[in-house]
Amino acid sequence: MAKQKTNKKNLRQKLVHKYRFLVLNEETFEERFSFKLNRLSVYVFGIVFALLMIAGTTILIAFTPLKEYIPGYSSTQLNKQAAQLSYLTDSLEQRLATNSFYLNSIKNVLTGNLKPSALNKDSIIEAVAREIDENLLNASREDSLLRERVQQEDKYNPLTDNSDQNLVLFPPVSGMISAAYDPEERHYAVDIVTIKNTPIKATADGTVILAEWTADTGYVVVLRHKNNLLSVYKHSATISVKQGDLVKSGEVIATSGNTGELTTGPHLHFELWSDGYPINPANFIDFN
Repeated sequence: MAKQKTNKKNLRQKLVHKYRFLVLNEETFEERFSFKLNRLSVYVFGIVFALLMIAGTTILIAFTPLKEYIPGYSSTQLNKQAAQLSYLTDSLEQRLATNSFYLNSIKNVLTGNLKPSALNKDSIIEAVAREIDENLLNASREDSLLRERVQQEDKYNPLTDNSDQNLVLFPPVSGMISAAYDPEERHYAVDIVTIKNTPIKATADGTVILAEWTADTGYVVVLRHKNNLLSVYKHSATISVKQGDLVKSGEVIATSGNTGELTTGPHLHFELWSDGYPINPANFIDFN
């Protein structure tokens, strides 16, 4: 016990024992300045100085732009750009998913994979009911002439929208109609008999949204025009456009043929769709 007390006393004396720190001129040994200190004050000063340095460095790194130069930290501008790119990517992914769903729906409907339940039967029946049966009209000669003139004027402009009167439809090929538009038989097109390899032209300005081969209908081209109008060309021998191409009215997009299983000879299977519903192309285009 006495030895332990002696050691503690010696330690305390070492900590509080005073020393003089002198700064002398090396040549003259003149005393410049001096001060007294002990080991305890040196330890306390060192610890406080280290804590102040740590706190100052932390504040400097956390609240100044210097942190951008330290590995592991990113700048505020980079974080902002990353957030904007993340939002943009999410928006593009949603738009891509919507466009893919839209194109897949068109592909399934217009390449021969159409299920009976996929069509709105009520809308088709209503569209058929709206078609005018000229045999039931008892019009005067003047009225008949007027109707004929209006019909000829409107034949090449089926979608008479006051906001756009510039959409004109031209016949993709000329020839005799071998199979007319018949929604009751699920034949939503007109079949025009042609010679093999006859050029098939775009009925109006538009964008190619489908151009590929199908087992049932051979080479198929689908164009999207103004006013949500789609035109479909099936059983082609060859196609000269690809998806995404912009085509002009009258531009050759394919050649007629006899491709696919659902065909009996060289002809063009031509469809028109407006806002997702089939319409009779013969009401708007003269194929003769």
